[in-house]
Amino acid sequence: LLACEGLESTKSTFAFTVFERVFKEFGLPDAIRSDNGLPFASPNALFGLSRLSIWWLRLGINIERIKPGNPQQNGRHERMHLTLKKEATKPASFNFLQQQDRFDKFIQVYNNERPHQSLNGQYPGDLYTPSAKAYHPPEEPEYPYHDRSVHVTQCGRICIGKRKINLSTVFAGQTVGIREVEDKIWLVSFLEYDLGFFDEDVGRVEPATNPFVPEL
Repeated sequence: LLACEGLESTKSTFAFTVFERVFKEFGLPDAIRSDNGLPFASPNALFGLSRLSIWWLRLGINIERIKPGNPQQNGRHERMHLTLKKEATKPASFNFLQQQDRFDKFIQVYNNERPHQSLNGQYPGDLYTPSAKAYHPPEEPEYPYHDRSVHVTQCGRICIGKRKINLSTVFAGQTVGIREVEDKIWLVSFLEYDLGFFDEDVGRVEPATNPFVPEL
């Protein structure tokens, strides 16, 4: 258990700070498995992406989402949650500082003082090895096989001349690649993922096949 912090809400702004600190200290994982809730996913956004998961993708972290309503697909994490709630949140502490102190003590006990049956009586802290992939702020994406790179506006649009094409606000501030595949028909890509197509006369992106469908 690398971190357990009490935050004011599920807004990605708070989560960014914690994840960045953990990545700097422990390195980057190959993938992150999560449910479909905030801030890991955005139910109403393109492919359920969120600003947090888009940042993960830019860092080279693969997204693994469990199927909605199937918490058993992340069973070990859910089991840890049950233990955490029982031992560190019931009853809740009077304030954030007191609650965080309980979380910090829980991490120490969970990792280093309590044998785990699933680990044949060993401690997680004795078996854990930090990632060899060091954290570095992501570089700006480049799209050499596309016609141009476009900066997504803060309202989630792609601007081509006077045309404003609706994409998704979770991509605000990101750079995407666009390529004309037919007359006035453009492919929109982010990193190595094809997001969809838009017709200059329509003004919105029609999604491609979801590359992040759960495969668990």
